Amino acid sequence: MSTAQTRRHSEDDRPDGLPDGLPDERPADRPGTEGALGWLRALGPRGRRAFGGAFGGYALDSYDFFTLPLSMVAIAAYFGLDKGQTGLLTTVTLVVSAVGGALAGVLADRVGRVKALMITVITYALFTVLCGFAPNYETLLVFRALQGLGFGGEWAVGAILVAEYASARHRGRTLGAVQSAWAAGWALAVIVYTLVFQFFDADVAWRILFWTGALPALLVLWVRRHVEDAPQAAAARVASPERGSLRAVFRPGLLRTTLFAILLSTGVQGGYYTLATWVPTFLKTERGLTVVGTGGYLTLLISGAFIGYLTGGHLTDRIGRKRNIALFALLSAASVLAYTQIPAGANTLLLVLGFPLGFCMSAIFSGFGSFLAELYPTPVRGTGQGLTYNTGRAIGAVFPTLVGFLSESWGVGGALVFGAVGYGIAVVALLGLPETRGKELG
Repeated sequence: MSTAQTRRHSEDDRPDGLPDGLPDERPADRPGTEGALGWLRALGPRGRRAFGGAFGGYALDSYDFFTLPLSMVAIAAYFGLDKGQTGLLTTVTLVVSAVGGALAGVLADRVGRVKALMITVITYALFTVLCGFAPNYETLLVFRALQGLGFGGEWAVGAILVAEYASARHRGRTLGAVQSAWAAGWALAVIVYTLVFQFFDADVAWRILFWTGALPALLVLWVRRHVEDAPQAAAARVASPERGSLRAVFRPGLLRTTLFAILLSTGVQGGYYTLATWVPTFLKTERGLTVVGTGGYLTLLISGAFIGYLTGGHLTDRIGRKRNIALFALLSAASVLAYTQIPAGANTLLLVLGFPLGFCMSAIFSGFGSFLAELYPTPVRGTGQGLTYNTGRAIGAVFPTLVGFLSESWGVGGALVFGAVGYGIAVVALLGLPETRGKELG
């Protein structure tokens, strides 16, 4: 083997892309790791492949999730559901996602990040497709619940996989970029929804939208061939007798962290999923927008979300994890109040405010991947992150159902104000958690 080939092989084997002869040089300190895309170059070859797998998995996770909110009006009409029943479809997905998230976290610590990632992607894709075959509401409810098993685990596993490749200096913006995949998947879902509902009758269009949820199966084939766990993290994980232990994240040294991290996740996700679930219905039923009109309004909302994820990622590295979350919790609550209280007939203003609403409610998530990963040691990082993020998601799932029931008397717009309460809970939770910016991961 030539010297050049040996050097390329060595660089590819190192998780940070460095030759083996430079063990002390951190990837964030090398030339070429500055600038807008310095965080991506700092990952090294393996890290970039891990980033691609996590980004694709989360984008398609988002796509499969949004097949339901976008189809809710058609599903409600097809099965003759009230708003409480349609809200329950989202709630059961999020509640079961707590179980899926905890299981995926344990799997990530016991069998590895990549294997757990593939299992979660296959699970949510399979049950999304089956939703399209549901003959009645009860069957749809069961399939949607089982979809939550994969949906709950994918983000946590993918975020940990990338976090263990990223340097402390770049981890916030790197995980913020992974988080932006949610907006990419959301946008793809809106585009497909608009096309499907334009060309097919609503009674069959919602089924077709669910069937397109088979797309993630293609990603699994690529991940299986090209993505690996970070070597140092894998070694540290395997060496510990506590790896994948649920009991370990509740031991005295981690109990406080776990409880407050669950509370933080509850507040942020309670607010977010209230909006993600009910804004499409709000635009159609109370603003009288058509399918194309709703897609146009959601485009601005999603554009704000994508930029919000990237901006929040940079800010969380600059001002810290806790300050970033607190800042955007307050701005998100204010945006919800402004968006839902716009007087009837002022749809142009509604369009304009969609951008800051999407920006704020997404930027708050940018620090989550790095923050939760940094709160736990390597042997239980998957378990801790999967459990706290998804338990919070399950408890926060009460919000969409509550809005569904309240909307019968308050209207959807009035009930959406309740989502702002979640952001207040998040700010309170931050008081019990440490700042972790700059922490190195094993």
